Amino acid sequence: MKKQYIVAILFLYAGSLLAGGPWPQKKGQVYLKLSEWWLVFDQHYTDQGLLDPNITTGLFNTTIYAEYGFTDRLTGIVYAPLLSRNYMNNLISATNQELLVPGEAINGLGDIDITAKYAISRSFPVSVSLTLGLPTGVPSAGSEGNLQTGDGEFNQLVQIDAGQGFQLSENIGAYFSALVGFNNRTRGFSDEFRYGLEAGMGLLNNRLWLIGRLNGVESFQNGETAATISSTSIFSNNSEFTSYGAEAAYYVTKRFGVSASFASAFRGRIIAAAPSYSVGLFYDMSK
Repeated sequence: MKKQYIVAILFLYAGSLLAGGPWPQKKGQVYLKLSEWWLVFDQHYTDQGLLDPNITTGLFNTTIYAEYGFTDRLTGIVYAPLLSRNYMNNLISATNQELLVPGEAINGLGDIDITAKYAISRSFPVSVSLTLGLPTGVPSAGSEGNLQTGDGEFNQLVQIDAGQGFQLSENIGAYFSALVGFNNRTRGFSDEFRYGLEAGMGLLNNRLWLIGRLNGVESFQNGETAATISSTSIFSNNSEFTSYGAEAAYYVTKRFGVSASFASAFRGRIIAAAPSYSVGLFYDMSK
């Protein structure tokens, strides 16, 4: 069976809608989000950036994202996929419709991220953060070992965020932010350069937020080859992409709200060629 060089599009940053970015939580304040994220695809970008078909594959993550202000400058963040499901459909012969390879699935905990973010400047918001990617997921399962809920490696991401919020009018708020980061990966995975831009507008007296995003990852190509590091799984090595995405979030009450978002890619290498989607419920104590 032809190898599938693919990776889940996990660039839909969980800390959206006034969480994340360069803005810390105030001391004692909390931001919580429960969301369902999913990706289903039957083609992928190869290591040459070309499209190639594959068995229909899916990944579903039920996640908790939480921010807590330890001080007015220091915020702790946890991103935890409490339930991750990875599946592959049956492989059917195109000539006689016979079952060639039966489908498989795995359920388990995903990789958990723990972040400490510190606000360097408050007048023009700038923050630095350190994220530890814990290998709490299952790195290999299934008959061919290509079902996973995590990549099995411990990574450290150092990131700088900067941005600004402002009023477009009396009833319309807005903000923009940018980020750059370096992700140090272990166990033979290549290190990564990460970047992103985000802008949002608050309508209906800031109850409805519309957000646009541009994010990307570039591999330093300094690890082992993809063929020796989970090359047939959804957590591949040396993946690269430039993605775009959008989110709509609505405050049903002063602090509780609902959100829906998607993300896809302009281009990619060793990455799924399909959009990802997410829906969520959030609680924003800063309101």
